[in-house]
Amino acid sequence: MDSDRVAAAAKQVKGSVKEAIGKLTGDTKVQAEGAAEKAEGQAEKALRDTEDK
Repeated sequence: MDSDRVAAAAKQVKGSVKEAIGKLTGDTKVQAEGAAEKAEGQAEKALRDTEDK
């Protein structure tokens, strides 16, 4: 695993945690930010996967 993939995975995890905190606290802004960050991490991972092929 290269550093870009690790960073993408970390972004996904951070986004998931942030999204969950937003849901628990009822903070829709934090929840949306987390969902966006998670999606960004997923997109980065997909990009890295296609670069390898």
